[in-house]
Amino acid sequence: MQAILVASDQDERDVLAFVLRHAGLAVATSAGLPGVLATWLDRPADLIVAAFGDSRALSKDVSAVRAVTDVPLLVIVDSPGEDRLCDLLRAGADLVLPRPVSPLVLGAYAQTLLRRSGAAPAFSLPTLTLKEIGLDPSTRTVVVEGGEPKRLTQLEFRILYLLMTNRGQVLPTETIVERVWGYSGEGDRDLVRGLISRLRRKIEADADKPRFIQTVPGVGYLFAGDSA
Repeated sequence: MQAILVASDQDERDVLAFVLRHAGLAVATSAGLPGVLATWLDRPADLIVAAFGDSRALSKDVSAVRAVTDVPLLVIVDSPGEDRLCDLLRAGADLVLPRPVSPLVLGAYAQTLLRRSGAAPAFSLPTLTLKEIGLDPSTRTVVVEGGEPKRLTQLEFRILYLLMTNRGQVLPTETIVERVWGYSGEGDRDLVRGLISRLRRKIEADADKPRFIQTVPGVGYLFAGDSA
């Protein structure tokens, strides 16, 4: 399992990385959240641990994460008051821990979040196999025309699975947002457009002339493919 640790303080970052590795995780570290989110679709992880400083933008930072990914998010902050704690949870944090954090508690919570995430319904979905493309939910990989498996992010997977299970049908962009992000308000047309573009680069021979994921101007998208 891969975790990304975001902490501006070098000493805290080193300590938390050690704790997470001791808990059995591969850990990538960063001093800032914007860089992580900017490259997320190319370098995703299974868990984000964010040790935020004392900032009034904490809820916005959590919302920024949720606009990009729905992987478990564990937030570490200086003793949050009740209002701040509720704001962070409403913004999308899965767990908020106050400093100082017990190494044993942090490791246990990280493993618990990953265990629950690993049991998500997506991993019990059946494999989709069409004539020229196969999508494996258990590994979140797609194979096109017998080529090498390509790993998808959770959001890429959700969109592709939705399109493939409704192949031949035009799905309005609003429907895709609702099915992928729910009613959280985190998804929008621009995010869908960006994810579709990334999917095309992974599965289309020519992303500018897509064969599988086709755009229906002013409406949405459809997946063109035949059953095996």
